[in-house]
Amino acid sequence: MKGNWSINLELEEYVSDRELILKDAIQAIIDTETGYYVNLAVADNHGHPDAYLVPALEVRFGHQVDVRFIDQCGCGGYVYRVTKLTA
Repeated sequence: MKGNWSINLELEEYVSDRELILKDAIQAIIDTETGYYVNLAVADNHGHPDAYLVPALEVRFGHQVDVRFIDQCGCGGYVYRVTKLTA
C-alpha cells in the first residue's frame, strides 16, 4: 500500500487469536511501501505487545523496519507505528 495507513487488530477475530494478530500485522507491513508506515492497533487481550508482537516483528524484519510504540488507547489496546525502511 502506498501511503501511510492503519490496520485494526482489535476486532473480535483477534481477541482470541494471537497468531492471527501476528499473521495480519506481518502481512500489513509487507503490503506497506518502503518509506511509509502502518499503524497497528492491537487488542490488549494477549498482554502487552512488547512481549510477543515486537519480538516477532524483529525476527521477521530485522532492520528493515522501525517499530515505535505510539500510545495505549482508552479502550486498553495499543498502537504501534511500523515504518518500512527497506524492501
